[in-house]
Amino acid sequence: MRLLSSQCLGWNGCIPRTCQLLWRTINTQSRLSFAHFAFIGNPQQQQRQNQKQQLKRNLSLQQSCSQNMVKYLTQKEAIDLDIDLFDTFHVGQLMELAGLSCADAVAECFPAQTHPRVLVVCGPGNNGGDGLVCARHLSLMGYQPTVYYPKPTLMALYENLTNQCHHMEIPNIKKCPSVAAAEEDYDLILDALFGFGFKPPVRENFVPLVKMMQQTKLPIASVDIPSGWDVEKGKQSESDFQPQLLISLTAPKLCAKHFKGEHHYLGGRFVPPALQRKYELNLPAYGAKLVIRL
Repeated sequence: MRLLSSQCLGWNGCIPRTCQLLWRTINTQSRLSFAHFAFIGNPQQQQRQNQKQQLKRNLSLQQSCSQNMVKYLTQKEAIDLDIDLFDTFHVGQLMELAGLSCADAVAECFPAQTHPRVLVVCGPGNNGGDGLVCARHLSLMGYQPTVYYPKPTLMALYENLTNQCHHMEIPNIKKCPSVAAAEEDYDLILDALFGFGFKPPVRENFVPLVKMMQQTKLPIASVDIPSGWDVEKGKQSESDFQPQLLISLTAPKLCAKHFKGEHHYLGGRFVPPALQRKYELNLPAYGAKLVIRL
């Protein structure tokens, strides 16, 4: 059939005017044959397509192997790594990247269309700072965050983060909501209360908040450590809730091995190669992503 000759269909896929007219007259089966010939008739195009597919398979396999072997840190290792990071970066830089990573993970798992109202619970340490940054980025992503910051840290960095939330018109409530009130007013809780410096038991002024997170039916996204968990042993009797999303930062901590929720992400794309080697982190390749699913 002359219609299928290389004179009629050039290697670049261009179809002359005559062929376009003939194309309208042939039946569906002939069109399928024509399209099949157009695809396989170009060896270079087929080779490039095969190379792209193989590259994708290799990258996927590489990420999968790396994610399975990523190191889980003890509490001491996590603290030492943080100290080393502070020798290279300003804490504000690290918080900004960590908080943005948390917001990105939330958006991956709980889109603003289905979970727009987020209660962001912030503690007095660096985890709370990550939560404040996350709240700001969630607002920019179209969410309606509300901050609960029961014990603000009286340092310039944290005061600036609080002011930034204020300028973004993010509400800051002063009282821990009851379970019923939380479930009526919010669609998701971001738990940025305690980080890897925490040691049980939960201090008395935070007990009502941890109990609320234990009892609520709202989905919870925990930043680095589910609040009240032992950093290495996992959940404790006074804090035995399982968040639906855990966002490990820098590298997962040992308690993450006890995480049974649906989504586990790794964020904090800022560890220099020398520190990755020192702590044998074996971090996965992020590429252009802010977070990687583990």
